[in-house]
Amino acid sequence: MRILVAISGASGIVYGSRLAEELKKTSHKTYVIVTGGAKKVAKAEGALIPKSDFDENDLSAPFASGSHRLGAMAICPCSLKTLGEIAAGVGSNLVSRAAEVMLKERRKLVLVVRETPLSYIAIKNMEKVTLAGGVILPACPGFYHKPKKIGDLVDFVVGKTLDQLGVENKLFKRWKE
Repeated sequence: MRILVAISGASGIVYGSRLAEELKKTSHKTYVIVTGGAKKVAKAEGALIPKSDFDENDLSAPFASGSHRLGAMAICPCSLKTLGEIAAGVGSNLVSRAAEVMLKERRKLVLVVRETPLSYIAIKNMEKVTLAGGVILPACPGFYHKPKKIGDLVDFVVGKTLDQLGVENKLFKRWKE
């Protein structure tokens, strides 16, 4: 399967970096897009980011068309700006355009929203994306697996994201396992 990971300008860049790292270990062909906003947030957070395979403004990239057979896409983390563009059907950059394509083609789209608290507008945008076929996966780690370090919390969210993408993983201890 071909999987696209987009890292947008929300706090929690470590989630997207870790997701890309784990996917690169699999047999799935993985592409990464890092937005300019993500690069700014990464600098502020002191986070490492993977190399971007495509420029966020390259609307001639393969993912901008439904004829490209992309199997799944995750935006991790997903900024509320990106969420709003997707909910409104505005494909102003490659990330929001590729997400729009995923929805119109009825392919797997996972948005790892990292914001709190949520405004009414953000909640309505999440509803729109959900009704269009996307999955909203808030970056809310569980604690039943008894995390010992921050990486355990990150792996929980990344593991849940991989689950939604249909990628087997053992990044966290599952309930009662």
